[in-house]
Amino acid sequence: MTAPHLLLIDDDPRIVPEQVRLTFRAPEYRVEVATTGEAGVEAVRRDPPDVVLLDVRLPDQSGLEVYQRIRAVDARIPVIFVTTTNAADTAIDAMKQGAFDYLRKPLDLAELKRVVASALEVVRLHAKVALPGALAEPAAEAMHGSSNAMLEVYKAIGRVAAQDVTVLITGESGTGKELVARAIYQHSGRAQAPFLALNCAAIPEQLLESELFGHEKGAFTGADRRRIGKFEQCNGGTILLDEIGDMPLLLQAKLLRLLQERSFERVGGSETVKVDVRVLASSHRDLKAAAGNLRPDLYYRLSTFTIQLPPLRDRLGDLPEMARHFIGIFAAEMGREVRELAPEALQKLQSHAWPGNIRELQNVLRQALLRAKGNVLLSSFLPALNPDGVAPANAPFDLTSFVRQRLSAQTDDLFEQTHSEVDRVLLTLALEFTRGNHTEAARMLGISRQTMRVRLRALGLQVTHSVEANEDEG
Repeated sequence: MTAPHLLLIDDDPRIVPEQVRLTFRAPEYRVEVATTGEAGVEAVRRDPPDVVLLDVRLPDQSGLEVYQRIRAVDARIPVIFVTTTNAADTAIDAMKQGAFDYLRKPLDLAELKRVVASALEVVRLHAKVALPGALAEPAAEAMHGSSNAMLEVYKAIGRVAAQDVTVLITGESGTGKELVARAIYQHSGRAQAPFLALNCAAIPEQLLESELFGHEKGAFTGADRRRIGKFEQCNGGTILLDEIGDMPLLLQAKLLRLLQERSFERVGGSETVKVDVRVLASSHRDLKAAAGNLRPDLYYRLSTFTIQLPPLRDRLGDLPEMARHFIGIFAAEMGREVRELAPEALQKLQSHAWPGNIRELQNVLRQALLRAKGNVLLSSFLPALNPDGVAPANAPFDLTSFVRQRLSAQTDDLFEQTHSEVDRVLLTLALEFTRGNHTEAARMLGISRQTMRVRLRALGLQVTHSVEANEDEG
């Protein structure tokens, strides 16, 4: 994998370049330094970096001028301004035009690492995702399949991509909703502007408003400076709000106003901020039927155009093509010699119901490649798969036998006992399947993360803190 390329445009002869190089060491990172605005723009043209760190004050031109010239080359490159305290207003003006963030000198290295990591994540999301046949090289995250169901999805993307309207993308967890959003973005008139994806279920409720809309200095404890939110960062571009059904009702009202008026106020502020952002939303649930999760007026606003993704079990005809594609990609990543899929292995894959959809298929194939020997993936290399689509538990639960035993014993609270046992099995399997990720497990079960935790505590199924710390993965 290519090391991230950082370009620092700063005329500081020693301190800032040294700090950046010490923080982002080779070979994990490649750091380039330009000491004038002209040299910086030329470096962007010659070898486009992943992220630019830009000083506001340069000897030959202002940082704002350099920023506009960088945007003319490629508006998707995240630019982080490095400023003195007195220049903060200038940086904020630039951020309103799409700059990623600003940092004050002297640099806080922990803050620098956090902001650059966030910018590199944006770069990852900018990776091109095209419809089948449009990619020069295979990519693990490309959409695949030639079934009628997927052809309808491709047609829908083609119809709506250039229309600049809101789109609601629905489908089970793991079906590729973000890929559809990125394909819409890539085929739209905003393809040269930023693209951001935000999981509404993965951010605590009290932080989500600030993350989306930003906040003013002093808006709450710890708000020591003005923070520009995702909508401002994405001005002119496209934003995906994943798991929109988990957005708190108060924020739904604020989002509705943004969609109607293209304006909002930051947390703790009174200034009205105008933005031009295309909003895409996604959910693994049927939002129209899920009472209480989404305001009806917001639902109708978001669902101007809806794309429903089919689950993998409904398009198993695409599985051979997808499996061979992922095997080729993953084998190259792992340095494995596997190139073929044995017929009995394919039959085993096609007999599985795939409750985790494409994400589960990828996970299964990665596990198989770790076990594989030779250049053919055999059935014996695949992990245990249940034709019903549920991974076998250590202690299988037979619901019929359980109920018969309790009926024979004339148990008074049979319903409650059965409900608890079913809960126990579902929660255990979901956490096993997602490797302890609460957010993903809750999505699979169609419940909120808070509800899942309440049930876990009631059943005595607490997980370790280290597992909870990984909830934002995936």
